[in-house]
Amino acid sequence: MGSPHSKARAADRRARVEEIRRQEQARERRNRVITITACTAILVGLVGGGVYLVNAANDSGGGDAKSAAAGSVSGEKTWSGLTQNHVDKTVDYPMSPPAGGDHSPVWQNCNGDVYDKPLANENAVHALEHGAVWVTYTDKAADADVKTLSARVSKTPYSLISPYADQASPITLTAWGHQLGVTKADDPRVAKFFDTYVQGDQTPEPGAPCTGGKAS
Repeated sequence: MGSPHSKARAADRRARVEEIRRQEQARERRNRVITITACTAILVGLVGGGVYLVNAANDSGGGDAKSAAAGSVSGEKTWSGLTQNHVDKTVDYPMSPPAGGDHSPVWQNCNGDVYDKPLANENAVHALEHGAVWVTYTDKAADADVKTLSARVSKTPYSLISPYADQASPITLTAWGHQLGVTKADDPRVAKFFDTYVQGDQTPEPGAPCTGGKAS
C-alpha cells in the first residue's frame, strides 16, 4: 500500500489533470464560440454586402437603371438635367435637333402631326416636354423612308415629323433627353424608340396635351 504522501501526490496529480482538462474544455468552448461568431459575422457581411450591391446596382446612374428598365435604345445619345423654363426668345441648344431645354410657352401640335416645313425648335421642344417623339429628316433621307415614317407618325398620338437640315443623320428621332440617328426607316430601333419614349418615363409632363398648340 502506498504511503499517505504518495496518495496525496496522486490526488494532487488527478486534481491538476482535471483542472487542465477543464481548462482545455473551456478553451475549446471559447474557440467554438469565437469560430461560430466569426463565421456568423462573415456570413452576415456577405449577405449584407450582396444586398448592398443589388441595391447599388438598382440605384446606380439613375438614369442608367431607369433607362435599362425602360428599354433604352442601342446607339442613342442621352442628356440629363435639362432646363424647362418658358422663354420668349430663340434658344441656343447644345444638340441638333434639340432634345430638351428652355422652350416656347406654346407647344407644337404633336397628335400624329406631319409637317412638310421646318418647325421652330422652341415649339418642338415643348412638345417633347409633353412626351412626344419628334422625327426629323434631311434631304439625304429616301422619299420612301420619309413616307413610311410619316405614316407611322400619323397613326401615333404624341409624335410629329418635320424636315430638319442641320442634323448629322438622314433621319433622327428625338424625345426629351434622348436622341437616335438612323439611315433607314426600317431600322428596328425606330420602333423601339417609339415604344420606349412616346409618353415614356423620361416625360417631364406626362399627359399634357399635344393639341391646342402651334399648328404650323
